[in-house]
Amino acid sequence: MIKEMIRELEEIENAMRTAQGAELAQFAARREALLHQLSDLTPEQKVLMARYPKRPKIGQYLSALFTDFFVQRGDRQCREDRSILGGIALFHGRPVTVLGHLKGSNLEENLACNFGMPGPEGYRKALRLMKQAEKFGRPVITFIDTPGAYPGMEAEERGQGEAIARNLAEMSRLRVPVISIVTGEGSSGGALALGLADRILMLENAYYSVVTPEGCASILWKDPKKRDEACLALKLTAQDLLGFGVIDGIIPEAVGGAQRDTKTLFERIDRELLQALHALDGKDADTLVRERYAKYRRIGLA
Repeated sequence: MIKEMIRELEEIENAMRTAQGAELAQFAARREALLHQLSDLTPEQKVLMARYPKRPKIGQYLSALFTDFFVQRGDRQCREDRSILGGIALFHGRPVTVLGHLKGSNLEENLACNFGMPGPEGYRKALRLMKQAEKFGRPVITFIDTPGAYPGMEAEERGQGEAIARNLAEMSRLRVPVISIVTGEGSSGGALALGLADRILMLENAYYSVVTPEGCASILWKDPKKRDEACLALKLTAQDLLGFGVIDGIIPEAVGGAQRDTKTLFERIDRELLQALHALDGKDADTLVRERYAKYRRIGLA
């Protein structure tokens, strides 16, 4: 299992700091073997890597990439949804609107943010902030990491499907640049509601799919344990999606996961965001909307 391998790698690297002689050589050999195993992952293993609890969360991205973040809460209709974190920040001194799914690193944190599964209020809050960004000419940057929208009955009663559909419709015609980064899980409409962007980037071990592998296996084979077959069938890895033209770029991670070298990861994301914004800044609003429409019409034609 991926979790056990990563934990063992972390334990070995900690032990190597004080080990000497033959013991150090043994640790080094085992470390190299683990790194070799973790450098060539199957689609199923990449899904497990994307779900690893220690992967960076949106709070870490906000702290590393932006300054002067001012959080904005509430959908102005019902309530605050803690599964979506959003607000205004500065990116290299430039005002931007930043949004993303909020996940926790332990059970208590995940219970507080509903495991990163927004209800309709979360998507309405996101749309409110995106429309505000459009009004003031701020680019929108989103971080996607969710197993999907919350599927509870109360969410459906309050308009879950309508909220997601409205986000898609409104994002398709936003007159400011929109950049999305899939940092972990990117599943179903819960992810797409923040992902209809001019540029979509993915971390190397993230996944982006119409449904979770377990959901796919339950539907096709009536057996959620056939997750590995579903991972292959869904073509959900960053490498697959870049080949299909669904995404625009892959951001490399350290071997063993994004959490193993966050400094380098944040530097890479920073460069990618700067390049994407620079490319989009030269386009007027009508061109942005027209090219965004054409981008999504092309998907699946090849």
